Parts: sequence; C-alpha cells; structure tokens
Amino acid sequence: MEANKVIIVLGVSGSGKSTIGKKLAQAMDIPFYDADDFHPKSNIEKMAQGIPLNDEDRYPWLKKLSEGIDEWKQNDGAVLACSALKESYREILSENSDVTWVYLSGSFDTILERMQNRNHFMKADMLQSQFDALEVPSYGFHVDIRMNPRKIVQTIVNHLNHD
Repeated sequence: MEANKVIIVLGVSGSGKSTIGKKLAQAMDIPFYDADDFHPKSNIEKMAQGIPLNDEDRYPWLKKLSEGIDEWKQNDGAVLACSALKESYREILSENSDVTWVYLSGSFDTILERMQNRNHFMKADMLQSQFDALEVPSYGFHVDIRMNPRKIVQTIVNHLNHD
C-alpha cells in the first residue's frame, strides 16, 4: 500500500462513514477526519432545521476539504469520512490530489433503520434527499454495509493491500 494515501469513505448519511473511517484510520495508523467537522455553522444550522444543503452551500466546504486533502497527502495520509454524493463534489475533492475512494453501499431501508436509532444532526426524514442526490461512483472500492464494521474494515484493508 502506498504511503501518504488519502482514502475517502463515502456514502449517504447513516451508511457508517464515521464509524468505518475511524476504524480504518486506526487499522492503518493514519489520522481520521470527519467532513462534518469542516462544515460552517450556517450549514449545520440549515441541516438541523431539516433543510437540505444545496451546491452553493457545499462549495466552500468542499474547497476547504480539498485543501485539507492536499495537506494530508503531503504528511502521513489520512482517512476522510465524507458523503461526496455527486460526481461534481468528488471532482472538487480530488482536483489537486489523487485519492482512493471507498463507497459504503446500503439500501434505503437498512440505512433508515440505523438513522432512527442514533442522534445526529442529519435527521432520518432527510435521508430521501441524500438518495435523490446520490450518484453512485463507477470507480473505487464498493463495500456492502450489511457486514459488521470489523469485517468491513478488514475487507477494505485487504483490498488496499492488494491494490
């Protein structure tokens, strides 16, 4: 596996990006970042009110993440949990650095059940907007989220080691 790799774990809200991203970063001994932590307050307030973000809301956030990716790539590498639902978002994130994409794939029903059992600023009733916006990448490594987190991380690590 190449050094200084930046891996973006993507998927809709509730797919397990943060859980898997943290465990993957730990397994690889590299830093973990959650894209949600980079949202401006205005975006968080909007989502907390049940209002989906639009592309105009997301653009400065994506640019900030892209700059972070460049920095992480020059240091130890990193794992970033980020929804990255649209191809245009993924293009911004990877415009200056080559990244490895891991897509957490799951059905609406599976993810809805998970969201109803957790406390997150993205409410379960907004899940449909996530699926509506989702453009499933034709590239990257796709992982079924029905496996337990340990198995998902092991599957990803095995894939990266053979990549």
